[in-house]
Amino acid sequence: MTEWLTAAEAMERLGVRPQTLYAYVSRSRIEARPDPDEPRKSLYRAADVTRLKSRKTRGRKASLVAEDAIAWGEPVLASAITTVIDGKLYYRGRDAAELAETWTLENVARLLRGGDGVKLKSPKAEPPPKLANPRARAFAALAARAGSDAPARGRAPLALAAEAAGLLDVLTDAVAGQTGQGPVHARLASAWACDRQGADLIRRCLVLLADHELNASTFAARVAASTGASLAASALAGLSALSGPLHGGMAARVVNFVGEAGRVGAEPAVRARLAQGLPIPGFGHPLYPGGDPRARAMLAGFEPPATYAAVQEAVERLTGEPANVDFALTALAERLGLPVDAAFLMFATARCAGWLAHALEQLQTGHLIRPRARYVGPAPG
Repeated sequence: MTEWLTAAEAMERLGVRPQTLYAYVSRSRIEARPDPDEPRKSLYRAADVTRLKSRKTRGRKASLVAEDAIAWGEPVLASAITTVIDGKLYYRGRDAAELAETWTLENVARLLRGGDGVKLKSPKAEPPPKLANPRARAFAALAARAGSDAPARGRAPLALAAEAAGLLDVLTDAVAGQTGQGPVHARLASAWACDRQGADLIRRCLVLLADHELNASTFAARVAASTGASLAASALAGLSALSGPLHGGMAARVVNFVGEAGRVGAEPAVRARLAQGLPIPGFGHPLYPGGDPRARAMLAGFEPPATYAAVQEAVERLTGEPANVDFALTALAERLGLPVDAAFLMFATARCAGWLAHALEQLQTGHLIRPRARYVGPAPG
């Protein structure tokens, strides 16, 4: 049996229409890749099609539904914070791309929290940890608070909302390397020597990255919150998950690929990846088959550097996959001449707003998140 199927073959085996096949691909249930003979068409992994057909045949047992839900599957818990519908990202019913035109991260953070909590920063705020590496400062600042703050369970919602606003401020100070006043984007821009236009681009970026439904780092933050842990501990759990190469670390992979394209040329670099069956970082997104709206909103504000523009043109022409937020974020960092780790730091600072909002929401449910494992080890005894 061939390893890859055409769209017609895949639909015939599954007994589905094109839109259903594309939905399976968008949720990563079926892997797709460009057809090397006709790059504008796609091929679909036969093993994935066979697995889906087998599941439809045997029915949907509860244990299997839960297992599939872990990876881009069905929703696993209720939330009123963020959703993705018809290719758009909404924060409590508001289009994130529209908010990015004028809002600040502080505005969005308060919206995500349900409208509660204001920044309560003392003029004598504790200085950030004295570490040269800003990522290390971010971890250290949240860890210090996680090790000393009171558990969140049983405390008044308004007090927790104010604490959440303060924690976002603590993380901003750690990333900037100094205590400061004013909007988060202005403080980061000052630390990175950006002009007013650069500060506004950072503002737009922070708004668009503030939350993204139940991603890996947000789920980690909610699990921590479900135990009653402090808000700082929940944010630290989110930051830890974000640091992985398949999440917040994706930006570094984009930078490496663009560097490769700068050495050998954009089209040769893309063709080499396709020939090896390797994914191209910074393009495509399972939740946005029609293109990542966050990337469009970011890229609308500036002209990408020449190498980034060449990579975008080559990838979209050869694969049909549009740029995602990781590409836009790294292109912005390059355009502004930001420090090496700035893409991750902007991502972490922005997403902290979402982690804390989800932690507060999870606390309100009073439920512990405790899934069961489907044991596949040696037979007991």
